[in-house]
Amino acid sequence: MHTQRRNLSALSPRVGLSALAVTGLLATAACGTESGDSGSGGGKESGASSVGTRQDTGLTGKQWNVESVTADGKTQDAPAGAHVEFGKDGKVGGNYGCNHFGATAEIEGDTITIGDDTFKTEMACTADGTMGFESKLGEVMSDSTIKAEVNGDRLTLTTEDGYTVKLTAEKPVDLYGTKWNVTGTVKVDAKGDAQGGSAVALPSGAKDKVHLTFDEKGTVRGELGCNKVTAKATVGDGTITLGAAGTTRKMCSDSLMDTERSLLKLFGGTVKYRLKGSNLTLTSENGAGLEAVAAK
Repeated sequence: MHTQRRNLSALSPRVGLSALAVTGLLATAACGTESGDSGSGGGKESGASSVGTRQDTGLTGKQWNVESVTADGKTQDAPAGAHVEFGKDGKVGGNYGCNHFGATAEIEGDTITIGDDTFKTEMACTADGTMGFESKLGEVMSDSTIKAEVNGDRLTLTTEDGYTVKLTAEKPVDLYGTKWNVTGTVKVDAKGDAQGGSAVALPSGAKDKVHLTFDEKGTVRGELGCNKVTAKATVGDGTITLGAAGTTRKMCSDSLMDTERSLLKLFGGTVKYRLKGSNLTLTSENGAGLEAVAAK
């Protein structure tokens, strides 16, 4: 039996699925969040091991960052933010490098069977190679049978028709002192519910120009695509109260200014934050939000 190829867009009609709805798929199973434990699974022996049925052998409950996909003899490095998580509840989710995805997953011994029910967000990212990489990783993570090998903090996934995915276990990143590169904006629905909202990728000209850094003195600094920004930032239990934004006064392209205006809506109020591995999400009650990944 060969891995079946599916058009992922056919599996994911436009139904207002938000990035947060997909990443929330594994919320109860995954660890490594700011309020959770590290999920290191003390007591496991080092070295290669297969994935055990209903046993925590190091595969489930953590974020695996994708390093590369090899298909047809060609290896392509993963874009920032690409990751996979296997839950203990029979689900798999993550990010292809642009869009978030989710599906059912059955683990038996060293074999993982991904269901044909894959769904994903529908952003179109413009960075070179991102959508091509997403297509390859999407074929692996949809309606496929995969062999898994865990070797310490490394994971190798191999499909029946020879695709190979190399991954590394994520190490938790501190909110403070980390440069958070914004990868997209999030818009919640009219009720303030992120589950019914949508995600929008940054325009191509915004790459490496949108980032934030929080310090322990209560300040956030960064760039919003065109202008530099500074504000007070008081971190609480799952929330950050952001003061009024102070910015420089440059004018840039329309797309960059639109991104900047969206992000400025986060300031002057309290936002909810979710820190998981190297991924940070901020959402506010006024409909604004962002997704970011820790700079390497």
